[in-house]
Amino acid sequence: MLKTKKIRIAIQKNGRLCEASLLYLKTVGLKFNLESSSRYVVPCFNKNLEILLVRNSDVPEYVKNGAADFGIVGQNVLYERKDKFKVLKKLGFGQCKLIIAVPKGGQIKNVRDLDGERIATSYPHSLKKFLAERGFNAAVINIKGSVEIAPEIGLADAICDITQTGKTLKEHQLRVLTTIIKSEAVLIGKEMSKLKDIMNK
Repeated sequence: MLKTKKIRIAIQKNGRLCEASLLYLKTVGLKFNLESSSRYVVPCFNKNLEILLVRNSDVPEYVKNGAADFGIVGQNVLYERKDKFKVLKKLGFGQCKLIIAVPKGGQIKNVRDLDGERIATSYPHSLKKFLAERGFNAAVINIKGSVEIAPEIGLADAICDITQTGKTLKEHQLRVLTTIIKSEAVLIGKEMSKLKDIMNK
């Protein structure tokens, strides 16, 4: 007798969405033990399903190429990509905002002042889209991590980054100039009915 192929759900391995995603999967009836699994594949004891633990930015790629049937990912990650994904459900956790922030007391007072300035970001596509929609010509500096220090060290005049509580911005004497998008965790993938069949709710 042929085995039914396991459904795979890709989630963030480490970071702000990991714990909340695992908790969500438990609340919908999935039972698993992280300690008894490999570093990347977590089998469910009570369903024909396994969880893939991957980098947050790679979740859409796993779904797109069929390595995972579903994925839990932040809307900000989807917004940064040029391809489109079907959002099956908003999950109500992982809320954050993609914002542009500037030094307090600096020369940039409003959004129009960004024209001609340098902006450091880990979200270059999202930032370029925002600037293009407004006809601004700013230099986009693409860096990975520690974006908030860019104005301090003279690398940029502003930053574009994710914020949740605003604590890091305050620590670096930055203020929010504008919000590009509001984000939360969402479920992406194939038709929801395939997942509902094996979940309690």
